[in-house]
Amino acid sequence: MKRIATVLILLICVIGTSSAQNLKFGHINSQELIALMPERDSALIKLQDYTNELEQTITEMQQEYQTKYNTYQQKQATWTAAVLEAKQRELIEIQQRLEQFSQGAQQEYQQMQQILLSPVFQKANEAIAKVAKDNGFAFIFDLSVGGVIYFDEQVSVNILPMAKSELGIPAEKVAPTQLPGMEQQQ
Repeated sequence: MKRIATVLILLICVIGTSSAQNLKFGHINSQELIALMPERDSALIKLQDYTNELEQTITEMQQEYQTKYNTYQQKQATWTAAVLEAKQRELIEIQQRLEQFSQGAQQEYQQMQQILLSPVFQKANEAIAKVAKDNGFAFIFDLSVGGVIYFDEQVSVNILPMAKSELGIPAEKVAPTQLPGMEQQQ
C-alpha cells in the first residue's frame, strides 16, 4: 500500500499542482457491490448445494465407521485373533479414507468457490473500470480492502451508485449486513 501511495504522490508532483487539481478520485466498497449482484446469490446457492453434497458423503462415511466400531466393541471378545486384526485394519482404513476425503473435500470446496465466484468478481471489476473510464476518474480506491485510511468525500466520489446502474442493480437495493461466502475472495 505504501508503494501505491508513493506512486500517487510522485504522479501528482510530476503532473504539477494545477493539473493535479483536475484529477478525479473515486472510491467504492467492492464487497458491497458484489453483495448486491444477483450472480453472487446464484453462485452461493450452487456453492451451498456442493457443500451439502460433500457433508452428506462425510456423514455417511462417519456413520459407516461408527457402525463398524460399535460392532467391533460388541464382538471383539468373541472373535479370533485373525478376525480381530482384520476388523482393526478395516477400522483404520475407514478412518484414513475419511481423513483423506475431508482434506480433499476442503480443497475441492475452495476450488469450486473460486470457479463460481471469479466471474462475479470479474464482472464487478469490469463495471467499476467502465464507470471510471466513462466518468473520467483517474483513480478508484476500493474501501473494502482496508488500504485507504482516509478519503475526503468532497474530493473523492463514491461510484457505487454508478456501478450499480452499470450492472442493472436497482438503486434502492442495499447490501446485506453480513456477507456469507466472502471471507477469502479477491
